[in-house]
Amino acid sequence: MLAADRAYDSDALRQMLIAQGTTPVIPNAPYRKRLHPFDRNAYKRRNLVERAFCRLKDFRRIATRYDKLAATYQAAISLAAIIIWWL
Repeated sequence: MLAADRAYDSDALRQMLIAQGTTPVIPNAPYRKRLHPFDRNAYKRRNLVERAFCRLKDFRRIATRYDKLAATYQAAISLAAIIIWWL
């Protein structure tokens, strides 16, 4: 599944996702005449992921990506996630 907001509502993107075997979870844009069905519950869960990224970006080191190595950056994200979970 790929959850995206209305800005990504296009027939070309939907067709590409379906061709790759991905289910698009994109609400219909208000100007769309032919409406596509989408899973409203899956779209609501997208907000949880966005809020998690927002909380991670409260840590300056994560938001600005000071670390040069991917392993160090991943460790910083892990530590930040533990702190967020703990609080």
